[in-house]
Amino acid sequence: MRDLNLALLVQAQGSIAGAARVLDLDPSSVSRSLSALEAELGVRLFHRTTRKLSTTEEGAAFLRRVGPLVEEMQAAAQDAVGTRQQPTGTLRMTASVAFASQKIVPVLPAFAERYPEISVEVISSDANLDLVEQGIDLAVRLAPAPKGDLVCSKLMTTRYHLVASPAYLERRGAVETLNDLCDHDCLRYALPGISNVWRFRGTGTTSLDVNVTGRHKFSNALALLEAARQGLGVALLADWLVTQDLADGRLIELCMDHIGTMTEFETAAYLLFPNRSYLPEKTRVMIEFLKESFGA
Repeated sequence: MRDLNLALLVQAQGSIAGAARVLDLDPSSVSRSLSALEAELGVRLFHRTTRKLSTTEEGAAFLRRVGPLVEEMQAAAQDAVGTRQQPTGTLRMTASVAFASQKIVPVLPAFAERYPEISVEVISSDANLDLVEQGIDLAVRLAPAPKGDLVCSKLMTTRYHLVASPAYLERRGAVETLNDLCDHDCLRYALPGISNVWRFRGTGTTSLDVNVTGRHKFSNALALLEAARQGLGVALLADWLVTQDLADGRLIELCMDHIGTMTEFETAAYLLFPNRSYLPEKTRVMIEFLKESFGA
């Protein structure tokens, strides 16, 4: 495990000399240990020249997979001798741009205070990143129940609200029925898999599909929210995103007796993590913390 730790440190420092300084070792000793590990694996982990070090494609894939394992082995060793006080390590997590900004970042101070030995890297992206390929420990996905090889746990149920600003409604007129949407500018997502059909359901099980049109499209929910605030049109937005705007009167909810969706009605925020035989302590405590924070 010592040589694996060494390789991970070289990758993190970006140089053999940097890792040697951290460990107070001679650089030649670090270089020999790396060469021995590469010989044992039969894989070159780093491209090394006199002026530059970079991780090979095979090396990056290998270190990405062994990193969590090394962290767990270190934690197990600390547990065995009773020295571990707090979960440690860097937790890489991803969420949509809007969810990361509106929900994840606001609770990070409390998480940092509770777990001071965990560093959090938040990767904000509206794309569904490959967790294994990109070395991500935890993802929040806003969708119907995800399928596939990832472990999935519901974080919170979501509901979508049909909203518009008071200025827009004063200028363009009220939206009294869902069919009125055909005569309004509707703010849409410019994302794969999102069509121009908004689906609505009332108290019964019958749904109504409305083909919406409008002049503007947006690639993330924060931009779409701001467009609605600025009176550019009618939007269909998640409850966690518009609750405060509705309370403050910046937005007005329309057709309140219906729930809407652009995909399926049963949507939620889900926590996903790679399907491993173990769950790193840093990931486990973040999952518990988010469920506690959001009431799941």
